[in-house]
Amino acid sequence: MALPFFVYPVFLMKVLCFALFACAFNLLIGFTGLLSFGHAAFFGGAGYVAGHMLKVWGLPFELGLLGGVAAAALIGLLMGALAIRRQGIYFTMITLALAQMLFFVCLQAPFTGGEDGLQGVPRGKLLGLVDLGSDMTMYYVVLAIFVAGFALILRTVHSPFGQVLKAIKENEPRAVSLGYDVDKYKLLAFVLSAGLAGLAGATKTVVLGFETLTDVHWSMSGLVVLMTLVGGLGTLTGPVVGAIVIIALENKLGDFGNMLAAITGIEWFNTIGESVTIVTGFIFIVCVLAFRRGIVGELAEFARRRKTETAPVRPTVIKTVEG
Repeated sequence: MALPFFVYPVFLMKVLCFALFACAFNLLIGFTGLLSFGHAAFFGGAGYVAGHMLKVWGLPFELGLLGGVAAAALIGLLMGALAIRRQGIYFTMITLALAQMLFFVCLQAPFTGGEDGLQGVPRGKLLGLVDLGSDMTMYYVVLAIFVAGFALILRTVHSPFGQVLKAIKENEPRAVSLGYDVDKYKLLAFVLSAGLAGLAGATKTVVLGFETLTDVHWSMSGLVVLMTLVGGLGTLTGPVVGAIVIIALENKLGDFGNMLAAITGIEWFNTIGESVTIVTGFIFIVCVLAFRRGIVGELAEFARRRKTETAPVRPTVIKTVEG
């Protein structure tokens, strides 16, 4: 609540949007075991729809977000209905191919602005009363959206529906043998994940005031995979931590390099900001090789080990039976 008084609010809003995006992706891969490489289609597609509804149609802020979420859920329904017919790498490649098809649609469609993108998206007013032009006001609205999205994911994971998703991830044939319609549960999880990713994308478009092809490109799908793995796959707070780390690197690495250059007098540090992809790639390699559970997963495992080591050992009582 106090962060926007100390940190640039627009940066914080961007972090919250990507954190929700990563949490939505983690719902699919971390709790259902489905690796989608096409989540950029939901993130960017919802952004384009919401931006068009707000700028061209002049609809209110709430309807713009709802339109973006509905568009993302519909795209997720169509993609999921095709993709869940396959498993493993085949499922991943189908989602990637379908997402790239949407990328080329956005590149050619007139309402998206092509390579120039959709510019000048207005924030509008919340409920027709609260002006969202102020970054501070907009920050608390985005925070409320993130909290609501995260609460929905939390409720889903701990519901009977979420337990079935975990069962599918751990042992799909056994879930089938228990009588569950696995394909239906997969499709529902896919659509829910797509809708939440769309909510994040639509919110980001409103915050920044524009939408570009970057958000529907396959590299955005790779970025959300990186966030989830760095933070901790299959954990609730891991994607949030991963989003903070990656977005902070992208936005603040250049400032850090400039500071080092000013302190040390070495001009080479000024070029660090141009090497963000190298740094994030290095972090990805380190996490895969040394920290498979991610930041949150490793911390949780360390705490579990400490608890086990410090727990008192109960003496074993051996009873003898006479006669």
